[in-house]
Amino acid sequence: MTPLTALALTFTPKPSTSLFLRPPLSPSPSPSSFSSSSTTTIALLFPLPPPPRAAVLRALRLRLGDRSPVSSAAAAASVVSDSLKILEWDKVCDVVSAFAGTALGREATREKLWDVDLSYEESKKLLEETAAAVELIKYGAGGMEFAGLDTIMVKSAIDRVSRGFPLDGKEAMAVLCLIQFAETLQVSVKIALKEDEEWYDRFMPLTELILDIVISRTFIKSVQQVIDEDGSVKDSASSDLKRYREQVRVLERKLYQLMDKLVKNDSSEAVSPQACIVNGRFCIEVVPDKMANFNGLLLSSSGVGSVMEPIAAIPLNDELQRARALVATAEEEVLSKLSDKMVAELDDIRNLLHTIIQLDVVTARAKYGIAYNGTFPDLYMPRDNDELPKRDFYPGKTFGITSFTHLPQRSWKLYMPKAHHPLLLHRHHENLHHARKEVGNATAEIRRRNMHGKNMAAEDETKLHLESMILRVSQLEKNHPIPVDFMISEKTNVLVITGPNTGGKTISLKTVGLASLMAKTGLYVLASEPVKIPWFDAIFADIGDEQSLSQSLSTFSGHLKQIGAIRSLSTSKSLVLLDEVGAGTNPLEGAALGMSLLESFAKSGSFLTIVTTHHGELKTLKYRNSVFENACVEFDEESLRPTFKILWGIPGRSNAINIAERLGLPHTVIDGARNLHGIASAEINGVILDMERFKQDFQQHLQQAQHFLMLSKKLHENLFVAKQRISDHVVLQRSRKTKAILDNAAIARSLLRSKMQQFRERAIAEKPSGSGRAESVEKSIENLNQQPPTSDPTERIRQIGKQTKVPEVGDVVYVSSLGKQASVLKVEASKGLVLLQAGNMKLKLKFGDIVTQHLRTSKQ
Repeated sequence: MTPLTALALTFTPKPSTSLFLRPPLSPSPSPSSFSSSSTTTIALLFPLPPPPRAAVLRALRLRLGDRSPVSSAAAAASVVSDSLKILEWDKVCDVVSAFAGTALGREATREKLWDVDLSYEESKKLLEETAAAVELIKYGAGGMEFAGLDTIMVKSAIDRVSRGFPLDGKEAMAVLCLIQFAETLQVSVKIALKEDEEWYDRFMPLTELILDIVISRTFIKSVQQVIDEDGSVKDSASSDLKRYREQVRVLERKLYQLMDKLVKNDSSEAVSPQACIVNGRFCIEVVPDKMANFNGLLLSSSGVGSVMEPIAAIPLNDELQRARALVATAEEEVLSKLSDKMVAELDDIRNLLHTIIQLDVVTARAKYGIAYNGTFPDLYMPRDNDELPKRDFYPGKTFGITSFTHLPQRSWKLYMPKAHHPLLLHRHHENLHHARKEVGNATAEIRRRNMHGKNMAAEDETKLHLESMILRVSQLEKNHPIPVDFMISEKTNVLVITGPNTGGKTISLKTVGLASLMAKTGLYVLASEPVKIPWFDAIFADIGDEQSLSQSLSTFSGHLKQIGAIRSLSTSKSLVLLDEVGAGTNPLEGAALGMSLLESFAKSGSFLTIVTTHHGELKTLKYRNSVFENACVEFDEESLRPTFKILWGIPGRSNAINIAERLGLPHTVIDGARNLHGIASAEINGVILDMERFKQDFQQHLQQAQHFLMLSKKLHENLFVAKQRISDHVVLQRSRKTKAILDNAAIARSLLRSKMQQFRERAIAEKPSGSGRAESVEKSIENLNQQPPTSDPTERIRQIGKQTKVPEVGDVVYVSSLGKQASVLKVEASKGLVLLQAGNMKLKLKFGDIVTQHLRTSKQ
């Protein structure tokens, strides 16, 4: 068993310290916690790895020294507050809270997001709430807009009524709007459930929260009866109030008339006096050094004039004050009664306010995810590194709410493709919005000048300015923030990222940390593809300069202090982010220390550790231990700039000499540097370069293959749809033809039987000379009836056609409608018509209206 060595660390937390994303003990950080004078001591237990790393750790222990231990919980809470500020998590909270519609909702959003002390079940519930709010917004529930609610006024009304004070009219209207808003939201959800019962599950867990809201309709009716829309008490609220207000209006009318009369008497003066109201009393303001034409009391005097209350107005003013006092008393009685009614509903209203604020917080998270095209993350509970996989992240598999497709069939510990840093993306959105707004304002200004006919020079200058702003908008739309890809396999415990400075290594670390926080607090992760991310109990990071002059700590010592604390506090469910591990000291010693620390983290320090470094020795850990993985930041040697893309499975190579050569340093210096650097290092860099090129070619071919695969799938789907349409069309046409044939056959048989019946009846009524023909017709009818029906409708028509002979010119036919015989003059077989001569009358009939007797006129 590995021996444990206790270390005591004393440090001073400050805003620039490294990241410890431990659950805080309070919703928000205390300003005093950032004081540079507060010193915290924590106890650390370091598992000592076997030699030769023991010497390195002994040096670390000597640097840190022995200090008295204190509570690790207090130390973790202090570090969390500093760490969240280093990660700028407070700025992310502000961005999300801006999507809340109410003031209390914005405060609650910031508090809930700052509180990362959440269990796995709580995080899953928060994500489900966010997904349900997204479904509600997409459904079009207008009740999810909370901007019109004055929650502060509602809270004030609840506090006043609970303390026994009457509420005012505006507070009553705020409570009324809150209840009506909840009722509208509840009705919208009920309508959705009536349309489709599946919405109940899709809106869960918000469905039960909304449907359980108690609507105080009695209080709504009470408020509407006595309070106007502007918050004033209605005249109809009580008979006394109506009478007293009428008295006030009458007295004010009399006083206006009196003031007008007194002012007109002094209209001969150059500057006429003005009527005014002072403390609710009607007065007249006269100019200085002028005698008033009325008697009055001087209320005030100054260099600009004097204010006098006319003697004639004093009784009316006194009566007006008494009437207004009566009005105030009557209004207070009405509001007092309304407050008593609110007391009866106080618990429901208080619960309603809490529910609305909760919905506002959830909706803010949902709107943030929609605005920035976030993705519902597959959040899973990490397992110990020696356990077998419990769940895989395969294409087509559904996790919670979202179905994740088009993913490689591989088990991932962290799968986060095309992920954005939330603050960088927010800044880009703000810049783009501001630029588009400037374009709109400039366009409106040009339109306004054209309408008013301004000079052409100013118009040309404005157009040039507009073109430059349009160009800026186009550049911002093209220069979208570059996302990063994190695809860490199940077996990887430590990821080592190398590459040049300003290449995006630190931003990548912060992106992973912020994405983990977002998923844990119920936010969608800002990625354009499905995301699988572990639930971390804590997220630790050592990022930035840890130099402390107050504690006489160098940058290297500050980093060591933080890394030691991280190693002590991290668990098998923690994420550790280390920036420039082993930097700030002798490269050989720093590399050895870095390798030892990473091996310690890989063994039992955390669930996942991601580090950035410039030490080439750390790249070799992958080839000694399978739990390590390498990645590098891509560098474009043509432009001498990083591309901010991460290449996986490839260790970074040194570009300093190549950059120096392209920047124009003398060849002698370059050649000397390469000789000192060594041929072996150059060969390694060449191998790495080949690997990078191979990786780039592989990525291009993979993207092409994915593109062609998607294209072939789309073509296959289109072909399948076309084939199905053709098949459906053939079946439809066949059914239509069959139906038409059957209908025509039925009509033909019905018509034939009707004519035969008529002919039989007439043949029986004729002379005996025609009995022979009647018997032959009866036999043909009997033969027709005795024939078995055929299943083929075409065969039926063919048989009917054989039995009904087409007449020829000269034949004698029997016309049933006339009851006599006629001679055939002309036959139009294509039209099914025949021209007949019956006595002196010629007529044209259809074949179905005649019966051929097969007797030629020449034979008669």
